[in-house]
Amino acid sequence: MKKLRVVLSLMLAFVLTLSLLSGCTSKTKQQSSQPNSTGQAAKNKNFKVGLVTDVGGINDHSFNQLAYQGLERAKNELGVTVNFIQSKQQTDYVTNLTQFAQQKYNVVIAVGFLMKDAVEQVSKEFPDTKFLIIDSDITDRPNVASATFKTEQCGYLVGVMAGLMEKEKNAKLNDQNVVGVVGGMQIPPVDSYIAGFQQGVKAVNPDAKVLVSYTGNFNDPASGKQMALTQISQGADIVFGDAGQTGDGVINAAKEKNIYAIGVDADQNYMAPDTVMTSALKKVDVATFDVIKSALNNNFKSGLVYFDLANNGVGYAKPIKDVPQSIIDKVNDYAKQIKDGTIKVSDQVQK
Repeated sequence: MKKLRVVLSLMLAFVLTLSLLSGCTSKTKQQSSQPNSTGQAAKNKNFKVGLVTDVGGINDHSFNQLAYQGLERAKNELGVTVNFIQSKQQTDYVTNLTQFAQQKYNVVIAVGFLMKDAVEQVSKEFPDTKFLIIDSDITDRPNVASATFKTEQCGYLVGVMAGLMEKEKNAKLNDQNVVGVVGGMQIPPVDSYIAGFQQGVKAVNPDAKVLVSYTGNFNDPASGKQMALTQISQGADIVFGDAGQTGDGVINAAKEKNIYAIGVDADQNYMAPDTVMTSALKKVDVATFDVIKSALNNNFKSGLVYFDLANNGVGYAKPIKDVPQSIIDKVNDYAKQIKDGTIKVSDQVQK
């Protein structure tokens, strides 16, 4: 019995020794792997991204807000440090971009075509800083990426929907076969939407009249509303607000007059669920996140970065229930034809 107790004691001691050794090994593995994880997190946190908005600001319900959402996604998913400055006027662009560059931000994002001259100036002064400009085409700088969107394609699709709805008619549509577009400034990113819309409407409804007006701004909903009301008085029963924050006024006018609106850039249905029929989508949030991620991973590429229907960079929002499935099916068919090259959509506005 005494020998048995000795043997059992020895066996217990052996098991305890193995357990302790195993625990030490496991702990050593954990400790050795911890610095790598911590190091990567620290590296990402030290990677700084600054965003400069256009005058519409991050609450414009449009392209500035989408860029901000892409920035926040990068913060949450990649762990990078982010900041933003809202421009109050166009003369702020150079100052705001320079502020981030002087603070040695790794990537500085300029939101909007109107910032092209400012980006060209500041990127030359700070060649070690990487820049992304939304909606412009700077191709001669190794430190500038330009996100450009084939918005004539999504403009075409919402135009097809509008043209077919005019043919179908319902309680909100009159018999005048007129639709309208309220643009902001007369610049290429605005005109490409309008050009596509015109072509889409005419493709399915050649007799329809398309009214086109510009407010000359992106941050004045009152002017957007007044312009839309003028078009409505001329028979428009579907109005497309292609004007950033100014487009909020277009939606308000449509809601007030109980007709349909079409949103722009983001899905704007939440602003007036029974009024916003669909929205032409420009995935600025995706472009912003993708370029930040590529820069973080040392894969930054300068020059043009195209976003279109084929790579899901543009599209249209889910239509409201008033739009028949038969029309949605036809819109999707036109989308396929654009993707496979059967339909070529021009980015030039028809006069």
